[in-house]
Amino acid sequence: MSLEKITKNLMLKGGTLIDPHNEKTYNADVLIKDGKIHEIGRFEKPESCEIIDCTGKVITHGFCDLHVHFREPGREDKETLKTGSLAAMAGGFTRVCVMPNTNPPLDTPESIHFIKKKAEDAPIYIHPIGAVSKGQDGKDITEMGLMHKEGAVAFSDDGLPIQDGGIMRIALEYSKLIGVPVINHAEDECLRDGGHMHEGTVSTHLGLAGNPDLAESTMVHRDLELANYVDARIHVPHVSSAKAVDLIRDMKKYKDDVTAEVTPHHLFFNDEDLRSYDTNLKVGPPIRTEKDRIALIAALKDGTIDCIATDHAPHTISEKKGQYTEAPAGIPLVQHSLLSLIDHFKNGKFSLETIVQKACHNPALRFGVKNRGFIREGYYADLVLLNLNKGTEVNKQSIKYKCKWSPFLGHKFKSKIEKTFVNGKVIYDGQNLIVSNRFVRPLEFNRVP
Repeated sequence: MSLEKITKNLMLKGGTLIDPHNEKTYNADVLIKDGKIHEIGRFEKPESCEIIDCTGKVITHGFCDLHVHFREPGREDKETLKTGSLAAMAGGFTRVCVMPNTNPPLDTPESIHFIKKKAEDAPIYIHPIGAVSKGQDGKDITEMGLMHKEGAVAFSDDGLPIQDGGIMRIALEYSKLIGVPVINHAEDECLRDGGHMHEGTVSTHLGLAGNPDLAESTMVHRDLELANYVDARIHVPHVSSAKAVDLIRDMKKYKDDVTAEVTPHHLFFNDEDLRSYDTNLKVGPPIRTEKDRIALIAALKDGTIDCIATDHAPHTISEKKGQYTEAPAGIPLVQHSLLSLIDHFKNGKFSLETIVQKACHNPALRFGVKNRGFIREGYYADLVLLNLNKGTEVNKQSIKYKCKWSPFLGHKFKSKIEKTFVNGKVIYDGQNLIVSNRFVRPLEFNRVP
């Protein structure tokens, strides 16, 4: 494809724009020049402008996933930066943050540099999250300042919770100097004690070791109190329980720099859905009760939970299809997260504007993206075109994950992601990758006031 073709001006004609930043949903045209949103309004076709008819369709800015596992380096049999970014692109994401629990973990400036260099050829923007402790052992703090200079946008030991409160305090103090959040997997390992699902009536009936909601809420309470004590930023990942929601809601009354995320699977399912021993629903933290699920939806609506993140965690089919007690926790989700959320919007669970706000706007605003991440004149056109009236069938051919399976295999969603744009270019047309790279080097995250 020639550079002239790539840089041709575009007009997205007649779509419905969802813009949470300005709290507006309205019909308009979007004129794109030199990769940026040049003008928004109603106008005729300019010269040398390609028109994309968006009548009856939705235009919003590209989705931002704060929590994905692309497994590289070390477990490229499960996922790679390339296959993960292709799946994310097909799912409407133009930006993702990769977690550090790779092999070896992302715990040095050199490992962060490795991810940034490899990400330059990806069709979307990939940002590394650095490990808090060396080897993720929870003991010695990493070179957080140097890792941040190389491109780390946050710090986490991910699936290995920081059990030592003193280490967590030091990490928060360092992160405060850098101006980025710490993300701690909120589970007390002693209380979790090898549990395979939520501890309750269902786990007792199934004969499975339980993981109580107390394991999450006690760690959330400790982390919130520490962050408040040192006045540092903290982000609570994949909230799963009503108890944790209450703690976050209370802390937000007097501390602004607290954010939290929820996954689609914690919004959609409860522990009753595990009675068939379905390993597709074995995730960490576990799916909890209907009371917890309802509390998560309420927290999403009232702003206690700021973000929706996929916690995309692919495993090989052979690993995942073993016995429930042996199967690893986690599912691949980044390609179908948005479609599943839209299906629930159609069922009246929450509005499309809420989905866009929680999965696009708030993550970009919270982590900070300079000159992109919003529908605004002068900003880079990282956009998604949604067709709410055309379905998407999930089959083996359409799955872009390296692991080549999905919990939605055989399912038909009610909507379709028709196009994904990065830097004003169509990189995905609803079926195929169009442009192999962005032709513009990634811009760093910057705190948005």
